[in-house]
Amino acid sequence: MVINIFIILLLLPLAVSADQDAFIGVNIGTALSDMPNPTQVVVLLKSQQIRHVRLYDADQAMLLALSGSGIQVTVTVPNQQLLAIAQSNATAANWVSRNILPHITTTNITAISVGNEVLTTTPNTASILVSALKYIHSALIAAGLDSQIKVSTVHSSSIILDSFPPSQAFFNRTWEPVMTSLLEFLQSTDSYLMLNVYPYHDFIQSNGAIPLDYALFRPLTPEKEAIDSNTLLHYTNVFDAVVDAAYFAMLYLNYTNIPIVVTESGWPSKGDSNEPDATLDNANTYNSNLIKHVLNTTGTPKHPGVATSTYIYELYNEDLKPGSVSEKNWGLFDSNGKPVYVLHLIDSGSVLANDTTDETYCVAKKDADKKMLQAALDWACGPGKVNCSVMLQGEPCYEPDTVVAHATYAFDSYYHRMGMADGTCNFNGVATVTTTNPSRDGCTFPGSGGSINGSFINGTSVAPSTNSTTSVGFSVLGSVSFVRVFVACLWTMAFL
Repeated sequence: MVINIFIILLLLPLAVSADQDAFIGVNIGTALSDMPNPTQVVVLLKSQQIRHVRLYDADQAMLLALSGSGIQVTVTVPNQQLLAIAQSNATAANWVSRNILPHITTTNITAISVGNEVLTTTPNTASILVSALKYIHSALIAAGLDSQIKVSTVHSSSIILDSFPPSQAFFNRTWEPVMTSLLEFLQSTDSYLMLNVYPYHDFIQSNGAIPLDYALFRPLTPEKEAIDSNTLLHYTNVFDAVVDAAYFAMLYLNYTNIPIVVTESGWPSKGDSNEPDATLDNANTYNSNLIKHVLNTTGTPKHPGVATSTYIYELYNEDLKPGSVSEKNWGLFDSNGKPVYVLHLIDSGSVLANDTTDETYCVAKKDADKKMLQAALDWACGPGKVNCSVMLQGEPCYEPDTVVAHATYAFDSYYHRMGMADGTCNFNGVATVTTTNPSRDGCTFPGSGGSINGSFINGTSVAPSTNSTTSVGFSVLGSVSFVRVFVACLWTMAFL
């Protein structure tokens, strides 16, 4: 009976509701060797219909450029200013007077983050964090702006411990007194918890326990979904699991009505040699799926229908950022405003909606079994009626002479010949659709907008799908290579 009551309590919906529609925003970092001027930044934001931005400071030139744009702005009190602000109400009032009041009539400042990941980056200031928030809020009250501008502080999701399954998550005990005071402040001021959520880091740090598809929001069959053994809620992606873990961590401290806004989330498009999953295709897949997930107001398993507004990290690639190659390559655009990749979005409204529905390609999975790939290639060039002569030695698409490269050309040719119809990029599970153009020097792929090197032999044949048993070299046993048993990451994963 006690166990049943416990499960019922966990399943009770928290008193969280969105006070506005879900939105997608972007973070604007400035560690670029050729940083566009503020006017250029705003031009890009407007062209992409981006209506929410987060700044890592309260840069006066940027706030001036945003004047009259209607774009909602979150500004930040830098960590190095927290100590002074927390010790003096006058210092906080002066900060608001200098950074907010000159712009508030024309620039739509809607939130102030007092510090950024303070508990994990500057823990020596943790004890004064809430005081700083209170002083900033008091200054806003004095200016009559407290109902217009929310005050909060950004946290790394790493402050949440034992986050799998989400229902048993709790905040790091070291920070529990700080978090309790913070949550009390957020609740009393009708504000929200700011949280940075990075499934990329969770995936990398899991050492294979978290599957890539689960991190990228790719569709999972029911038997591959992760199940919280306490609540029996099914999770289909890391993002939702982390957000729900934060809700449960607040519930552990008896706070049930504080919404969450994800202040950073994204995926790097390039990495070092030891970062093989930091790719253009994965970055495009993650951010495109994230945007669709947020804007369709799916919510999380614990809070279906409750919006989790999210800021993508980030607008520009920051080439001056220290660290690995991936740290410099989280941006959607380069410094010239050229997209690093074109997001694949459908029905996302207008935000970042450079739709690439007609710019998709079918490629071989790099980790696919080579025998399966060869069989699929043989099928495409045989019963599939793809003209594979362009891959003969001396022809434009011969190099590189690998089964992956040749299979990719054959798969893509078939896929476009069939009008990119559902099920025509499967080949018993060794192919996948991508928005990254696989064309290379001298070898133009179908769908890339250029001339196609090869052509199809007259006739049509249906590409083998995972369930196909009729094609040369294929059988239903071929699909076994895609059945993976994933290691549980401290919680029940129903990957059978």
